[in-house]
Amino acid sequence: MAVFNFLKKKEPEKPASKKKIEKKIERKIEKKVVKEIIPKTEPIRKASPKRDSDAISRLLKEPHISEKATDLSENGKYIFRVYKDANKSEIKKAVAGLYGVVVKEVNIINIKTKTRILRGRKGEKPGYKKAIVTLEKGHKIEILPH
Repeated sequence: MAVFNFLKKKEPEKPASKKKIEKKIERKIEKKVVKEIIPKTEPIRKASPKRDSDAISRLLKEPHISEKATDLSENGKYIFRVYKDANKSEIKKAVAGLYGVVVKEVNIINIKTKTRILRGRKGEKPGYKKAIVTLEKGHKIEILPH
């Protein structure tokens, strides 16, 4: 038991040789000198296109096409359906990366679920999240082929 450790005889410590001590000190000094001369730098990571496409596919579902959306597209505003966990900055990066445009502003709208009754049974229309992306002047997105 640890309570009675003080009763045990302690072994005398062996004196370390002078050479070993000197080597340890030299190693420590060398490490300090190397750290001072060569600062640690983090490697530059380049995002692979595969990662970017994975991130975009996890954010943008599809462009939201309606009459209002086509009217807004004339003013440089485009509407996309996005996943529930997407935020403004991620959507901005995703649209800029996918379409190669400069995004000015992103607004997000959460459409809540709606209850519907059909033949006496209650059901729900699923809710979704959509983002209105405003582009800088001179930038356009070709969503639908003409």
